[in-house]
Amino acid sequence: MDTVRHLHPDKSWVDSYLEDCPARTVLDALANKWTLLVVSALRQHDGPMRFNELRRRLTGITQKMLTQTLRGLERDGLATRKVYPTVPPRVEYLLTPLGVDAGKLLNAIGEWSERNVSEILSSRAAFDARPDHS
Repeated sequence: MDTVRHLHPDKSWVDSYLEDCPARTVLDALANKWTLLVVSALRQHDGPMRFNELRRRLTGITQKMLTQTLRGLERDGLATRKVYPTVPPRVEYLLTPLGVDAGKLLNAIGEWSERNVSEILSSRAAFDARPDHS
């Protein structure tokens, strides 16, 4: 799959507007609030995490959404799932090297968010206060 690159004076970028661009596949996998938070939680933890540990760590996530997110991460090769033959079964999740690498990108998004959230919230408030806002 060829990716078209457009060159600007200081940068090059993947043309993710193209339907067959690999960046779309990656964005589909990573551009989700819960994916970002699950990867971050797994990255911060020193070793594998159990399902309920993740659920307690991620305030507001439902059991169904956590299950879907973990399955997606496993499907994309970003996390592994290990089941221990105990009663009840013990299941642990761990990032793969690919997931650790993706986590670095997601961490950069988190850092950017912390630096800029007040500006975003101010812009939202100003927009919502405009009389022409509908």
